[in-house]
Amino acid sequence: MEFLHPYLFWAMIVPFVLFAVLVSTNKEHLSRIFDEKVLERLSAGDESMPQRLRNIILFAAIFFMIVAMARPVVDEGEKSVEVQGLTVLTALDISGSMRSKDVYPNRLEFAKKKMMEFFDDMPSDEVGVAAFAYSSFILAPFTSDKATLKMLVKGVDDSYISMGSTDFSALGELAANVLKEKKPKILVLFTDGGDEEAIAGFSDILKANNIDLYVVLVGTKKGAPVLDENGKPLVLKNGTIAITQRNDALGLLAKENGGAYVIAGNGKDDMKKLADLIHAKYKMQSQGKVHIRQRTEYFYYPLAFGLLLLLIGLSSFPRFGNTGMRTEVHKGGVS
Repeated sequence: MEFLHPYLFWAMIVPFVLFAVLVSTNKEHLSRIFDEKVLERLSAGDESMPQRLRNIILFAAIFFMIVAMARPVVDEGEKSVEVQGLTVLTALDISGSMRSKDVYPNRLEFAKKKMMEFFDDMPSDEVGVAAFAYSSFILAPFTSDKATLKMLVKGVDDSYISMGSTDFSALGELAANVLKEKKPKILVLFTDGGDEEAIAGFSDILKANNIDLYVVLVGTKKGAPVLDENGKPLVLKNGTIAITQRNDALGLLAKENGGAYVIAGNGKDDMKKLADLIHAKYKMQSQGKVHIRQRTEYFYYPLAFGLLLLLIGLSSFPRFGNTGMRTEVHKGGVS
């Protein structure tokens, strides 16, 4: 057996011993003035438990609590656990069209929601997050900490949106660089799509680097006005309002590059189906071994015993046995 926090034991046991010695050897203030027999006669009553025994019980209770704070454990050695999962790069579209409100509350917030649902369905996998529009950048490196990923994705707001045209080739180069050492190479986009001209070079980069593409498409085919940073519709040179529609060409490109696409809906089944499809296609890859030291905790035993002693030490018990009969004589009778 060993202590996880032995420094706590030694830091507290020394002052505890000094305190116990001082209490045990220091008489009460009245005992310094009165004789012990006189003090006993002046007492209102006598204790059901001797004071010395009570002190011993309280000191023992404190001692066992100190032992519990030091956390006694039995070390059972190290155990190697192999962590398995896939490595997936996700990318969030932050182009100007993502302000459109044909899905609630807008395409950007809806895509973020679907991305976080996807994280929940990839519990043991390492996921990285990128953002893309006119330029692309890494928002979060690969990690299995989905809570941190969600926090970072939630932080992407309207201020991230770029009104420039989306450069899919830049996204492809970023994905190729980030996934260079990964097998398989999986890229999942959360976007409202892109036209065939914009994604032509993107397709070549994906094929050259053996990247499998999966796409989650947000928005509607009917479309909605493109909004500026002030929330006002953009007006074209001919005086008409700019309308953006979901473009499924990127989804068809995903199917040509060994992947698939889904049109995001309001439920959670679409992200679960996508995650199940990815897991079914690829065998789980080893992410390495994690060494876990197994210990059995025993702190609750001294803690429970200490609390029991503390309860006994602070309790009063009736004195049992023959206490005798007190007789007082008064005028007029005996009471």
